[in-house]
Amino acid sequence: MADIAKVITIIGSSPESFAKAADAAVQEAAKTVRGISGADVVSMSAVVEGERISEYRTTVNIAFGVER
Repeated sequence: MADIAKVITIIGSSPESFAKAADAAVQEAAKTVRGISGADVVSMSAVVEGERISEYRTTVNIAFGVER
């Protein structure tokens, strides 16, 4: 029997880096989703204030197993 996974999209943010923004997305998803098996960063963007990046954002697809 094949394994089945579901994918949800989460946007994470961090004032420090894209990596920390992606990690924030996974940590937030883990609060309500069990069995996360993967994360795919779909896009990255940033908020710029005063010629500097003030916030890093990542859109992350989170995959997790479907319980039966």
